[in-house]
Amino acid sequence: MKNKWYWAFKHIFFGPALRVWNRPWSEGMEKIPAEGPAILASNHQAVMDSFFFPLLCPRQITFLAKAEYFTTPGLVGGMQKWFFSSVGQVPIERDHESASQAMLETARKILGRDDLFGIYPEGTRSPDGRVYKGRTGMGRIAMETNQPVYPIAMINSRKANPIGSWIVRPAKVGVRVGDPIYPHDWARENGMDPQKHETIRAFTDMVMKTLAELSGNPYVDVYAADVKESLKAGHGYPAGAEIKGR
Repeated sequence: MKNKWYWAFKHIFFGPALRVWNRPWSEGMEKIPAEGPAILASNHQAVMDSFFFPLLCPRQITFLAKAEYFTTPGLVGGMQKWFFSSVGQVPIERDHESASQAMLETARKILGRDDLFGIYPEGTRSPDGRVYKGRTGMGRIAMETNQPVYPIAMINSRKANPIGSWIVRPAKVGVRVGDPIYPHDWARENGMDPQKHETIRAFTDMVMKTLAELSGNPYVDVYAADVKESLKAGHGYPAGAEIKGR
């Protein structure tokens, strides 16, 4: 897919400024195929992840975006909807009971037209920079479509764009691309059935641990959303997610 607004934001409106301000670097970007479908699974550090990675990737990426970006009322909401729609992002109701099926169907359409499908398996931004347990939606898409999965590690984007901030800070941001993982080959090598949920769970866990290694951040076997909920309620970090030394 080629979207003129995507190109304009990348090369005219935002891209040049971000290149100067954040000096983004990449490693392994040549691993992403020049054509054909692929799943790009990234850790999620900041809203700006969806700007820095596309800025450095030579091909257009279609990410799933939370539905609130398309439904928020008022001027800001209208601008959000226009922006995310203009750059080809797709809304998804994350908490809806049919979200998993909708995500799969959307991914099939994107991959079916030989495009790159971007997804954040954590489902939300990391509250502290660590890599958290992934939701199995990514693993299900991978096993159902058998398209290669490229682990994408975002580095320092959280420093450039801390949660709650609107102004990007001048931190140097990096993107590290891992080797492709072929879902059914991985399942066979590990003696697992691609159609089984336990295979999808194990595959998701493996990808998240790979992202932790690529990014240089610890892996936490707890959902980030549960950690955020616990912190918001004033209960601190839940069991299994405690930060050592605190």
